[in-house]
Amino acid sequence: MKFASSALSALSASALLLSGAGAIELNVDDPESIKKAAAITAQGMRVLYTGDRPGDVPGNLPDPYYWWEAGAMFGAFVDYWYYTGDDQYNEMTMQAMQHQIGDFGAFEPQNQSKSLGNDDQAFWGMAAMSAAENKLPDLPSTGDLKGPSWLTLAQAVFNRQTARWGKTGTCGGGLNWQIFEFNNGFTYRNTISNGCYFNIASRLYKYTGNETYKNWAIKTWDWEASIGLFDKDLHFYDGSDETKNCSDINRIQWTYNLGVHLSGAAAMWNATKEDPKQDALWKGRIEQMITTMKEVFFQNNIMFEVACEKNGKCNNDQRSFKAYLARWMGYTMITANWTKDQLWPLQVASAQAAAKQCNAGPNGTTCGLRWWTGTNDGSFGVGEQMAAMEIIQNLLITNVTGPVTENTGGTSKSDPSAGGDPTVEPIVFSEITTGDKAGAGFLTTLVLVGILGGAWWMVAS
Repeated sequence: MKFASSALSALSASALLLSGAGAIELNVDDPESIKKAAAITAQGMRVLYTGDRPGDVPGNLPDPYYWWEAGAMFGAFVDYWYYTGDDQYNEMTMQAMQHQIGDFGAFEPQNQSKSLGNDDQAFWGMAAMSAAENKLPDLPSTGDLKGPSWLTLAQAVFNRQTARWGKTGTCGGGLNWQIFEFNNGFTYRNTISNGCYFNIASRLYKYTGNETYKNWAIKTWDWEASIGLFDKDLHFYDGSDETKNCSDINRIQWTYNLGVHLSGAAAMWNATKEDPKQDALWKGRIEQMITTMKEVFFQNNIMFEVACEKNGKCNNDQRSFKAYLARWMGYTMITANWTKDQLWPLQVASAQAAAKQCNAGPNGTTCGLRWWTGTNDGSFGVGEQMAAMEIIQNLLITNVTGPVTENTGGTSKSDPSAGGDPTVEPIVFSEITTGDKAGAGFLTTLVLVGILGGAWWMVAS
């Protein structure tokens, strides 16, 4: 595994060797035990972040991590504060998110333009949405940390992406993976980009009650269904390509593709449950997603990444994907609380398994990837720590009231027109090299080739 030199300064190569002792103690029935376990995993992730050091860039993780995963990480820290009440990472999180806002107040920093995907931008937008829902204080209007409200940032991301919907006139709609046409992978219509857009639209509708967000959430779901990004049993696949008018589907399944739709559907159910037809519609979809999720991504109630964990082929991006399914399971349980009976056994078993194998590193608490093995597998990094942290802190959902709305105590200021002028032409860069490639949906350099063959080579044991 390639590991950043700055990360190695915190966890030296020798210290990363399995200690054979320790592990995080976790009593799932004791909130203080859960908080302590979550704090240990959070600290293990925090030491890998260097952006708040003098001379470094706030919001960036060191190599080999891409920009989008930093946004996902700060979303995890927002939830950590919400669940545990521990605010020690709040200032760091606010500084990082403020620094990465970029153009249009929408998480479009120019220094990311050579590899900026809609999914990348959306992970930062979803972090801002979580900050609004969890009532993290808005950025101040003056001073070094001044900036838009968290809600405004999520609205700006939505508006910028809405302007890109169906941009090239192929496939009947949808968002491309990459934002700029000069970036490799632009023609790919990946499920995570469209799923994140659906998620943000659904949560904005729940928060504000604005029907525009509802309409776009429904439109996105229906479009994904129409081209086959998911099937009737709600198996969510990786994506398709506009060069073939989205007629072929890459059928790899990832935890985060289902998870992002699960939590978006939970938001839609919550916001429309007074309508009997909408209540039944979204409840049926959520129930089917849970059924499929249990069949595909859980073994003895323990979560695993089916496409790459058992064959040892998970890359840096993919080693973080379980973190997001865990996060969105928690959101679903507190937003559609009738799902708890189905999700809680998966939550508990996975959290216990994750804690048990967090027994590496200098303190005997560094987490690995394969929870289901019962032992630490020696795979270390931001993704592994974040996944363990998310699944453990979700055990505190009974201690919180759930995401707020404008009518239930929300304080983040709204600006439905946020995002600036979507017609402004971007700066044109030269074509990127292989080394510049990034993105939350990027599988390998063969991702587009995989569409033709179903990419089943990824799941070969």
